[in-house]
Amino acid sequence: MRTLLLSALSATLTCPVMCQQGPVPVEQEPRHHLVFKNDAVMVMHVTVQPGDSTLYHTHSHDRIAIGLSDSTIAQQEWDKPEETPTRSTPGRVSARQEDKPYTHRVHNVGTTPFVVLDVEILTRPANPTSNAAGPIAAENPSARIYKHVLAAGASSAMHTHERPYLIVAATAMQLKITAADGKSSGHEIKAGEFHWVDGRVTHSLTNEGPAEGQIIEVELK
Repeated sequence: MRTLLLSALSATLTCPVMCQQGPVPVEQEPRHHLVFKNDAVMVMHVTVQPGDSTLYHTHSHDRIAIGLSDSTIAQQEWDKPEETPTRSTPGRVSARQEDKPYTHRVHNVGTTPFVVLDVEILTRPANPTSNAAGPIAAENPSARIYKHVLAAGASSAMHTHERPYLIVAATAMQLKITAADGKSSGHEIKAGEFHWVDGRVTHSLTNEGPAEGQIIEVELK
């Protein structure tokens, strides 16, 4: 009886992935939690525990992934073998161009939770601006990504965002934001926290904490 119960429990736990009949839209995948959405972007906070896999899910827009954890994952496209495992680290960014729907699942093959912020750009611009706010860490047809790795006490260059953007903390830090007029504000932020800015902004970023911090800016084209 104990063996039968354990077998039934195992089947119940694995069935969400193994028994999946077809892919679901990314916003319906249960490990993808919608945390923000407007006319321009959809932001999802994703957590996959060790040994767990997402359902097969479909991305239909250009997107950016921002790593928030040190973990090891293997991705698998629909009807293809699982890929070689790769390591994700805090601040690791990727910018995918999705010209057609992309369906995959993510398998956490490591020993720590896989945590990532997924940013989907809902409308690709017909006439993107050519003005970049600084060195580009990654980009796709919809957005440019700027990565600020700031040692304790360090500041970024003063830079201007001419388009709406999302500012994301890839790591916890004490952040000071200074505007062009010299006025500043301090923010104690946690990894994964973000803020949408819909307007032209000129600022610099300073790490006032005791350890290195990383800020990612996702700017619409």
